[in-house]
Amino acid sequence: MKPKLAIVVAGLLAFGGMAQGGEVDAHRVFLPGDIKWEPGPSSLPGGAEMAVLYGDPTQEGDFVVRIKAPKGYRVAPHTHPKAELVTIISGAFSFGRGQTADRASVEKLPAGSFMSMPAGVLHYVFVDEDSVLQINAAGPLKIDYYNPKDDPRLNIAPAGAPKL
Repeated sequence: MKPKLAIVVAGLLAFGGMAQGGEVDAHRVFLPGDIKWEPGPSSLPGGAEMAVLYGDPTQEGDFVVRIKAPKGYRVAPHTHPKAELVTIISGAFSFGRGQTADRASVEKLPAGSFMSMPAGVLHYVFVDEDSVLQINAAGPLKIDYYNPKDDPRLNIAPAGAPKL
């Protein structure tokens, strides 16, 4: 390898290992059995579980989480102040837009589907089968419910649930 090319490659490899703020981020691999599931955040209705794979959804910066939700689970109309990239890992769910959760106007998303959700889009979710979805976004993660009475944070969050 030519010296100049070796320096460029070494620099790219070093840059790829840097996290935000200049800290070195260790290479991490999660096999399915290594993923640690915990109660979902208090901003979601009870019954969901969440695993943080990268970053910290309560802080500024990029993060990746997986949400596990049972068949019949639903999230009332809400928005997020930042964009989300959503991949359905397993199961299936239905996604709709608007002020009222209406099953007649949803898009059905099976496993393997991908959705980009711009900031501020009012949307809701019905889980059609036990499902796992992955969310890539910039933190902090925030959920604003259209109807305040739908906000589960008004109720007591499960023990150990992160406050998002």
